This record gives sequence, C-alpha cells and structure tokens, in this order.
Amino acid sequence: MKTSADELARKLKLPKARGLEAVLKADLIDAIARKAKKAGLTHAQIAKASGLPRSAVTGILSGSLQRVTLDRILRLVEAVGLTAQIRVRETTSRRAA
Repeated sequence: MKTSADELARKLKLPKARGLEAVLKADLIDAIARKAKKAGLTHAQIAKASGLPRSAVTGILSGSLQRVTLDRILRLVEAVGLTAQIRVRETTSRRAA
C-alpha cells in the first residue's frame, strides 16, 4: 500500500510540503527504474544521456533521496525517454488566505 504525502509527513514529523516532495521523488525514481529496466539501459548509459555521474545515477536509482534534487531526477526522467507531469488540485478543506 502506497503511503500518502500527508501520512509520510505526519509519521516523520515533517512539514506537509517535505512529505509531498519525498513522495514525488520516490514516484519519479520508481518510474525511471521501471523504464530503464524495460529498455535494458545501464546506469552508465543513463549517466551519459543525463550528464550526471554514474555514481549519482546509481545512488538515485537505489532509492537514496538524501541531497537528491528534483532537477537531477528530472534529468534522469528525460534520459530514459519519459516526460513528467504534475497536477494541482484544490484540497477538500480550504483555508482562508
């Protein structure tokens, strides 16, 4: 069962935005890993296509989220031939601005 951003933030005592960031990164990394496996791409090939060091690619694809920026992850998304999209919607409980 997938953990929601709110649930993750609550469990780790993080701001909701940090929980959302972690979930977004994890989802993107999972998609990259699945696409790379399906296409038979090596970490070295992905590194070359993304312009990132192979060691960085290996670290990211092994699930390490520490000091991993969305920029680097999006470079990997592009390197394996994917496109990322983000949808924003209104929450059910609105706060006054």
